[in-house]
Amino acid sequence: MVKQVSVFLENRAGRLSEAANLLAKNNINIRALSLADTSDFGILRLIVNNPEQAIDILRKENFTVSSTEVIALEVSDKPGGLAKTLNFFEISNINIEYMYAFLGKNPDKAIMIFRFDDNISVMEKLKGKDIKLVDPGELYSL
Repeated sequence: MVKQVSVFLENRAGRLSEAANLLAKNNINIRALSLADTSDFGILRLIVNNPEQAIDILRKENFTVSSTEVIALEVSDKPGGLAKTLNFFEISNINIEYMYAFLGKNPDKAIMIFRFDDNISVMEKLKGKDIKLVDPGELYSL
C-alpha cells in the first residue's frame, strides 16, 4: 500500500501556498494531490516522494497532518480504462471512499489512487485479476 499524507488546512488565503512552499524548501516532491474543502477547512491529500519526512516537516510548522494507507492502481489511459476498473469494484461489491488520478512515466497508463474502507480485503480480491497494483517505491520515485 501507498502512504498518503493528509493535511488539514484552514480555509484562508495563503494556507495552501504555505504548505507547498514548506515542502518545496525541504526538497519534498509532490507526485499527486487532491484538495477537498468545506467553508471552514480543506483536506489536502498528497502523494510525495518522502511521506515520513513530509509529515515531520509539516507537523513542526503546526500543520495538522495524518497519514493514510491507500492503493495505487495502473489504469489504461484510453476510453473505458477507468470504467473497466470501476466495473470490477462494482461486481465485487467494493465501496470506494474516494479516488484521484495522475499520469506517471508511462504515457499509456494513468495512476489512480483509491481509498477503501478495507484496503487489505480489496488487495486480496485484486490478486490474479488484470488490474496492476503500483509498487510504493516505484510511485515515490516517479
